[in-house]
Amino acid sequence: MELFEQLEFKEIPLYEGVINDLLSQKYSIVDDFFSPDEILTLRNSLLLKYEEDQFKKAAIGSKTNELIVRSIRGDFILWMDEKAQEEAEKLFFSKINEFANYLNKTCFLGILHKEFHYALYPEGTFYKRHLDTFQNDDRRKLSIALYLNEPNWQPEHGGELAIYLTEGAQENTIEILPKQGRMVIFESQELEHEVKTANKNRLSITGWLKTR
Repeated sequence: MELFEQLEFKEIPLYEGVINDLLSQKYSIVDDFFSPDEILTLRNSLLLKYEEDQFKKAAIGSKTNELIVRSIRGDFILWMDEKAQEEAEKLFFSKINEFANYLNKTCFLGILHKEFHYALYPEGTFYKRHLDTFQNDDRRKLSIALYLNEPNWQPEHGGELAIYLTEGAQENTIEILPKQGRMVIFESQELEHEVKTANKNRLSITGWLKTR
């Protein structure tokens, strides 16, 4: 008892809600993980870097075996640097690190690393159904997508995240609208998913919490 008191653990309802979702359905949808002002800062950072031509065409496979396949995915990405002193990166990783530390304390996930990138899907692009893990690398435990789209994103704008859920012999699909400020967290090794065709430029931060 004294040990736990010394740790001064404070329960955070937002994180507890995510944990409960992950335990019950392997994914969680959160619309208020970041404040509106923080979302605007991150969105502006993405747009500025894209305008400065810092992005590159995304590939498939691990970093040591990258292939660019337009028929599978069409996004452009820019890896985020946690050590950068820019306001956007500092606020993003500050909250992500707090969340990861909370998961380690409460769920003993052993998260030691993280990797995130800005992503922009130009109009007409998509990412076919896939799993966020590799045959020779199973370190990714949780996948995270934070949407930085323009306000009032509508169903006709497309770009939904489709997650495939299997219960016994039955497969169900949920489609999540990428509304500005929405964050989706799901189990990297369990849930196949895809990005439906975007009918407007689709902006996000995407990445993974990893072990070892």
